[in-house]
Amino acid sequence: MARYSTILGPDGKPIDKSEFYGEQRATPTLTGVRSPISGHPADGLTPARLAAIHRAAASGDALAYLELAEDIEERDLHYAAVLGTRKRQVSQLPVTVEAASDAPEHIAHADLVRDWLKEGVLDAALFDLFDAIGKGFSVLEIEWSSDPKKIVPAALQWRDPRWFEFDDLTLDQPMLREASTKTELGSHRFILHRHKSKSGLTIRSGLARVASWAWMYKAFTLRDWAIFVQNYGTPVRIGRYDGGATEAEKDILWQAVANIAGDCAAIIPKSMDLQFIELKNAATSAEVYEKRADWMDRQISKLVLGQTATTDAIAGGHAVGKEHRLVQEDLERADAKAASATLAPQLVHRIVAFNFGPQDVYPKLLIGRPDELPIGDIVNALDKLGPQGLTIEASQIRDRLGFTEAAEGAELIGGRPAAVTPPQPAPQLQSLQRRLSLHGARPPTDLVERLSERLALDAHGALAGLVDEVRQVFETAPDLHAAAEALAKLDLSPDQFALAMQRGMALAHLVGQSAVLDEIEGR
Repeated sequence: MARYSTILGPDGKPIDKSEFYGEQRATPTLTGVRSPISGHPADGLTPARLAAIHRAAASGDALAYLELAEDIEERDLHYAAVLGTRKRQVSQLPVTVEAASDAPEHIAHADLVRDWLKEGVLDAALFDLFDAIGKGFSVLEIEWSSDPKKIVPAALQWRDPRWFEFDDLTLDQPMLREASTKTELGSHRFILHRHKSKSGLTIRSGLARVASWAWMYKAFTLRDWAIFVQNYGTPVRIGRYDGGATEAEKDILWQAVANIAGDCAAIIPKSMDLQFIELKNAATSAEVYEKRADWMDRQISKLVLGQTATTDAIAGGHAVGKEHRLVQEDLERADAKAASATLAPQLVHRIVAFNFGPQDVYPKLLIGRPDELPIGDIVNALDKLGPQGLTIEASQIRDRLGFTEAAEGAELIGGRPAAVTPPQPAPQLQSLQRRLSLHGARPPTDLVERLSERLALDAHGALAGLVDEVRQVFETAPDLHAAAEALAKLDLSPDQFALAMQRGMALAHLVGQSAVLDEIEGR
């Protein structure tokens, strides 16, 4: 704050300092309209009431609908599980920042945002941001930290959607509930995230609107299933009494049969006959309720996750699950891009503008995994294209694999063999080469012969070392298959043999030069 006498927003307009120093605006009130105590419209819900709740929400009164969305998420195990999976799947993705360019000032802007991200403020708020997946929108209130060095968010507080209403004109702009009216959200105090599963009004695009119908019908099914189990899951007890039994004796008999288990009991006189119609296929009839409830759960899985294989066990689950996982990854990328589109202008641009002033371009905030080739494909490409001349920085491969550069003096694993330095000719050959370059006399025959013999011995020794290793494999292998595997694993070093061959080639070249000189001089 001490850096500027006037703070400008990304649009270049001065910012009211109450945006930083003022108290939080969207806080709960004990007796006001922003009560933390919620209603429960899911109690005794009927199709007619549900339709009325949806119509009211589309007309601008979304309180009952938002309370119903909260109820469903709390009461339905399956909906809570799949919706929580989708929220957590995106909220745990990596968050990165890209500078607008390589200019020093743009790099400084990006570094400021990166340093703030390390504080974990955004990580703690991403899950709450994705509350919009179910309800259509979510609101976070920013608590700005304004010390002399920088102005950054100290916290991002989730605010209950029930504390907001939509404007009267478009029915699509959330406004803060007040005692007798509603006010616009502060331009730099709130983050408004919209999650649209369909085009149209924000309040009609949340997944809870569709899921509420499946939840209600499933609730009817579960209630009927509970009644069925109560009636047919326990035996009926019959107590018989004599015609002369007193009322006290009847009461004792009733207590006996009623206290055995459940409510399915009766007492009748022995002279009476009571017939019970037994349900022959009780187990089969119970499957109807289970199948209907499972079918509703699968529809909710498709609604929230786009597929069912990752939540339900099905035939061919492994192969089908891999395909369905791709569908879930598509939703993950879409959710991440939507969150990035919200946070970039409403958070990153403000941080940069408050600290460096308005900019023409701002850093990019990216949420999600980078679209990269699988590691196996990269390794195969390097293995095949490397010998063809493809080059790539080792640091890029380390970053892709998640490895860091080895510290000085650290114990190392792996690495390529050291390159063999081409050997220099022996001192005798160097002397002979200088003599030939000066058109000197023909080298003594005995010197050439001695050098040739020495090179032959070197080559023979180097080749013998390679042959000995191969011979040992064939002598110890039980069969040809084992010998082939052992040969493939040999790490034969041809350095000594290559050295001898290079010396021989150098000598042959020098001898050829000597012969040419002899011919020129007529020797």
